[in-house]
Amino acid sequence: MSAFAVSRECSKTSDEWTVVLPRRRKQRRSLLDLNAGELYQGEWAPADVEIDPERELKLVHKLHVCMKTLESSDFCSSFLDQIQSTLIDSFSRVLGSESKMHMVIYGIGSIEAYENPRVQLSLALLMKKRLNWVGDVEVFDPVLSPTESSVIRSLGCSVIPVNEQGKRLATRPTLFFMPHCDLSLYNNLLLTNWCPKMLNHIALLGNSFKIYAELASDFKCQRTTRNGRHVLAARKCADEFEIKIVTADYFRAFNGSSWHFFTIDSEEVLPEPGEACHSN
Repeated sequence: MSAFAVSRECSKTSDEWTVVLPRRRKQRRSLLDLNAGELYQGEWAPADVEIDPERELKLVHKLHVCMKTLESSDFCSSFLDQIQSTLIDSFSRVLGSESKMHMVIYGIGSIEAYENPRVQLSLALLMKKRLNWVGDVEVFDPVLSPTESSVIRSLGCSVIPVNEQGKRLATRPTLFFMPHCDLSLYNNLLLTNWCPKMLNHIALLGNSFKIYAELASDFKCQRTTRNGRHVLAARKCADEFEIKIVTADYFRAFNGSSWHFFTIDSEEVLPEPGEACHSN
C-alpha cells in the first residue's frame, strides 16, 4: 500500500498514531504488537463522572468544524466515490435483503483530546449522512469521558455501555468502523464470527490484513501468529481494498487502512487459523 511505501511502523501513544521512517528492522514490529495486555470486558466507568457543559459546547463546535472541513476535502470525495463505485457491489452483498447496515465504531480514542479521533468519527458520521443505507451507529472506547459520550449521543449515535472487546456477533449486516485499532480487537471480532454466515455479514474498515500478513512473514513474529491468528487466516478469505489517501491532511488518521469484505459459500468449512483459507 502506498501509505506504507516509505514507512511501515505505526505506534499508538495516547490515541495518536505516529508514522516513523524505518531505522532498524525491529522497529517495524510495532503494528503487530499493539495488543499488549488484556482488555477488560464488562461494565466500565470513566475517571471523571460528570458532564462538563462548557467542555461539551467546545467539543460540539470542534466536531462541527471538523465535519465541515472534511466534507469539502478531496479525501472525503475520494473515499465516498470509492464506496459508491468500486465497493458498491461488496456492500450490496453484505446488505443482502436488508435496507440498512448497522455501524459499530470501536477504539475511536478521545475525541476531545486528539484531532485524529475527531476526524475518524467525523468520517463515520458523514457516511451516515451521505449514504442512505447506513443505519444506527454505536460507539465505544474505554477512554471516552461522560462529556464525550454526551456529545456522541447528541450527534445521533449511541454509546455501548460495556467493553465488548470487539466480540460483537454479526447476526445482521454490520459495518465495523475500526481504523487504527489494536490487533486483538480485529482478532476477537473475527474469532467471534468465524463461520461463513457471520463473516458474510461484515464490512470492516481497519488496519490492512495484507500488511499484517507481510509483517508477520517478514519477522516470523510468534506473538502475532498466536494473538492474530484469525487476522492472518482472514487475509486469504477476504477481499481487501486500500483506502486512498489523496491528500496529506488525513494521512495520520487513515494511513494503512483498508476495507475488508468476505464472500464465502455457506457450505464452506473454514480452516483452523494458521491453515490455508481460500474464498470463492
